[in-house]
Amino acid sequence: MKERWKHKTWLIDLDGTMYRGKKQIPGAIELISYLQKEKIPYCFVTNNAMRTKKQNVAHMEALGFHGIKEDEFFTSAMAAARYVARMSDRRNAYYIGEDGLREALLENGFTIVDDHSDFVFVGLSRSKTYMDYSKAFEQLWNGAKLIGTNCDRRLADGDHFLIGNGSIVEMLAYASEQESLKLGKPYAPMLEETLAYLNKRKEDCIILGDNMETDIAFGALHGVETILVESGVHTAADCARYAFAPSACYHDLFACMDDE
Repeated sequence: MKERWKHKTWLIDLDGTMYRGKKQIPGAIELISYLQKEKIPYCFVTNNAMRTKKQNVAHMEALGFHGIKEDEFFTSAMAAARYVARMSDRRNAYYIGEDGLREALLENGFTIVDDHSDFVFVGLSRSKTYMDYSKAFEQLWNGAKLIGTNCDRRLADGDHFLIGNGSIVEMLAYASEQESLKLGKPYAPMLEETLAYLNKRKEDCIILGDNMETDIAFGALHGVETILVESGVHTAADCARYAFAPSACYHDLFACMDDE
């Protein structure tokens, strides 16, 4: 690993970088073990809003990771709830999502309601139905503000991809004729909330991820060094399609660790 990276706080993506669905990505356990051994600070910064902090730990332990702590996760659900709570004194929230989004809303003083909501928070859910989305649309049509936790087009899952949360947010935005706040990676509020959570400056950090549109743009747009690993959404060949580039690109995490 490059010497200068040993003095940074690592902001590490999860889906497509540490694992794909229920499959651990080769080199991921070794990288986290190395960071732990060398006492290099890190935080898993993810657009995935589905899991609670405890569920994130359990998921990674089931994949073979060790020594993972709840406070080492910062999700787009946490960023969205914190950001909106700072910007508004309104606290009635309807949400589409799973336990992670519910936990973040409650921890930031929101009241979960079924009607007359101030905000509709949208995080990815594997169980919601057409009627659930229609209920969210009804809240939006009646004046609630659309808050998408992230704009991911797609989600790496095993050897294939699933529809990402951003696609769901766009559906609700189209139906309700309003735009969502831009809060997850790669947008500035996600970085602001992450840095506040960690009490770090952006100059102190490096971003590791697999997605040019989220992880690498997250750093490139805001002056943070980035590493692209070709284990998820994008490869080195994709970089030419973008107006920005990662600071470094590796085929796998082992190559990242071996690069002196």
